[in-house]
Amino acid sequence: MLKRPHAAWLGLAPFLIFVLALELLPLGGLVWSAFSDAGMFSFANFARAARPTIVTGFANSIGLSLATASLGTLAGLVIAYLLVTGRSSRWRDGIIALSTVAANFGGAPLAFAFIIALGSTGMITMLLAQVGITLYPGVRIYSISGLVVAYLYFQIPLAILLLLPSVQGLRKEWREAATSLGADPRNYWLLVGLPLLRPSIASCFCLLFANSFGAYATAWTLTGSSVELVTVQIAALIRGEVQLDPALADAIAVLSMLVMAASILLQRVFSRRERTVSR
Repeated sequence: MLKRPHAAWLGLAPFLIFVLALELLPLGGLVWSAFSDAGMFSFANFARAARPTIVTGFANSIGLSLATASLGTLAGLVIAYLLVTGRSSRWRDGIIALSTVAANFGGAPLAFAFIIALGSTGMITMLLAQVGITLYPGVRIYSISGLVVAYLYFQIPLAILLLLPSVQGLRKEWREAATSLGADPRNYWLLVGLPLLRPSIASCFCLLFANSFGAYATAWTLTGSSVELVTVQIAALIRGEVQLDPALADAIAVLSMLVMAASILLQRVFSRRERTVSR
């Protein structure tokens, strides 16, 4: 008869096999491919990754992620505050439900939705043209600024869901105590509210940054290869549309994983501080 600890580990066996087969083994193969050249350990693939187009791809991806994470966190914080302080529970429940759906709505369907709405012949574009407002060529949804608008569609709802519990945790007694000590609303937010929310805001920013940096389908469907992004470059090198070079793609993927790992590690640090503040 098997002892209970052994039986518990057997219950995890399917999950461990799944992780080993679909995550660890592919990850090991990717890392080995990135660090090998003609079957020998080498940094040659990383040296080739220093070409200007790939450096531009990293710069664009990091810039796009910083912009959407900053705007998404700021908008999410303001909306979360309005939801907590608002009197209508119907609106609050509706916006939370809408945010839950929008935060998971991305990829090619989102890109097609923006093309239909804000493309050169999109519905909103044509309606604005009827009243004398022309978006093109001044505003283009098929550019990196268009990607900022498209990404915010799922970044802001995600920020609302992440920040809402922390904003709800701000106690009314803290504001009353600050007011009784002579603090106006500005001083309350600068000295009490924002310092308490700082770990939550930083954690949300890091998560939004990683979410944007790893996005691929929306960017590819909306802009194709006209905007240099890391995820689009990796896909192009694997598919061989311009040049088939899986080893270089694996080296870029390893560099991307370092950026993502740093972002997730910072998010975990701020999450731990967030739990400490909430106690």
